[in-house]
Amino acid sequence: MMRLTYDLHIHSCLSPCGDNDMTPANLAGMAAVKGLDIIAVTDHNSCKNCEPSMKMAENYGVIALPGMELCTEEEVHVVCLFPDLYAAMDFDNYVYDKMMKIPNKEKIFGEQLLYNDMDEIIGKEPNLLLCNTSIRFDQVFGLTEERGGIMIPAHIDKAANSLIANLGFIPPDSQFTCAEIKNPNSLPGLLKTHGYLNQCRIISNSDAHYLEHINEPDLTIDVAGTSAADIINALKLKK
Repeated sequence: MMRLTYDLHIHSCLSPCGDNDMTPANLAGMAAVKGLDIIAVTDHNSCKNCEPSMKMAENYGVIALPGMELCTEEEVHVVCLFPDLYAAMDFDNYVYDKMMKIPNKEKIFGEQLLYNDMDEIIGKEPNLLLCNTSIRFDQVFGLTEERGGIMIPAHIDKAANSLIANLGFIPPDSQFTCAEIKNPNSLPGLLKTHGYLNQCRIISNSDAHYLEHINEPDLTIDVAGTSAADIINALKLKK
């Protein structure tokens, strides 16, 4: 086993709320400067900047997982990570079909920039990625599992767009084994009031939309290997 530092919830400039400085090269470079071993690029409802981000991360010696921050029908945010780009883009296609098609208004929401693996802008996503999809929360486990991935309910301690805030409880038939919190100090209270979480691996990520907000190398995960599949398997292990 090896112990690696991580930040598994980072937005690129494809997310309308992500700063335009969050290009694939910049976010990979900042992760390297900070000394992170593993990152995941998780734009809202899209994996389309994962390929260039993974390429840039490889250039910097950082492991990058392809991912997405999915917004469910209930407006619950879920980090979805995948073992390879093929699985991620298959999920991307599925989600795009289930997403509300509302033209993005750049002056209100921000640009949604698409990049290539030379860190060059190649276009813009025309439809607003902040919309919810028609995918229910209870469907996400199966959709990620069949692609070899993992679902991680995002920032469950936040007062908006989180599993607990939006649903009011954790469904007893849930199957997820990993959850994300924003503030580690909130964990004792969550474990006390939501018993389901006691069987889960709890992680904390930056949810960075700006380069300076990417995590310092303070949090670690023990993994058997350095492939994306190895990391996902480690995240799936219950406590």
